[in-house]
Amino acid sequence: MSRRTANPANVFNRIPGRAYLLIAIVIFASANAVIRMLTNLGDQNLIDGRNPISFCNVLFAGNLCALIALIFIYGKQWNVESLKRLSWTDWLGLTGVAILSGALAPALTFMALDLTMVNNVVLIGRIEPPLILALSILLLGERVNKWVIAGAVVSFIGVSLTVLLQTPATDMVNMGRFQIGRGELFAAGGAVALALSTIISKVKLRQIPLAIFSIYRMAMATLVFFVVVLMLFEPNHFMDVFSPFLWRWMLIYGMVIVVGGQLCWFRGLKITGAADVSLASSFSPIAGILAAYFILGEVPTMAQYIGGAVIIGGIVLNQIGVFRKMAETVTLPPGNSDKEADTEVGFKGV
Repeated sequence: MSRRTANPANVFNRIPGRAYLLIAIVIFASANAVIRMLTNLGDQNLIDGRNPISFCNVLFAGNLCALIALIFIYGKQWNVESLKRLSWTDWLGLTGVAILSGALAPALTFMALDLTMVNNVVLIGRIEPPLILALSILLLGERVNKWVIAGAVVSFIGVSLTVLLQTPATDMVNMGRFQIGRGELFAAGGAVALALSTIISKVKLRQIPLAIFSIYRMAMATLVFFVVVLMLFEPNHFMDVFSPFLWRWMLIYGMVIVVGGQLCWFRGLKITGAADVSLASSFSPIAGILAAYFILGEVPTMAQYIGGAVIIGGIVLNQIGVFRKMAETVTLPPGNSDKEADTEVGFKGV
């Protein structure tokens, strides 16, 4: 009698695409809490009074890990023939998206994590989908059903409640009649940068292969961030970037959050449809709040409970609209691409 041996490839192929997407969402949603945990750990292990796991070091090292992972995944597709097809406006669009989504948005998010609760960053980040929808309608003439619009409006109200019901802090910024914490302002700025990068991707980068898009975005983002930090600060700002203590933890962060998350996400994108991606992404705020609780012991405030509940209501309305749209059109609308699905999840740790 012959014994049947399990082929690992067949085992992975049997895993549903939705499972890959949900695993990726959980990993990405944990990124904010893990980053805060690592910086707290760095505060407890100073090197000559400096935190080796500073936000700048984490972002720079995280981008390098992500770049290595993307080259490993897509390196074979980066060839001269594909590059020759790109016009100078394509490269300009790629550079703009790289700066917005790869350098500016993560930097603002990391600054927000340094000033406010992780739950605030998670919930305020949900302003991104309504912004993308509003810009798509106004600038691109995109047509959506009333359920999607209602979901965006309700989600925006939830984000607003999260901000406005906060207990006043010492680092408030005057915004006319209202005041908003600097951390919350940075979190909103990061979401706006991601929304703008998504719109640019829709307008200009639809036909660019995901391999070129992903690798160039991460490489340019790493370079731009490094140069900007050197211009704003002294070169010794990155003095501890090659610290063994930093990289001991960054290898774990890179393998789990960056590499593990990216592999699961890209695998899920490959074998699922837009409805599955949208549904999986809707669990991101819940996963982020749970991660902050289990990793950091961060309990939501009343403002976060109220705002989060309203945001979840908006997400439910949005999902009703998405599935109704999918019922009307079996296939993806013309021009939709993996890049747009890739940006739907928002901040992914780097």
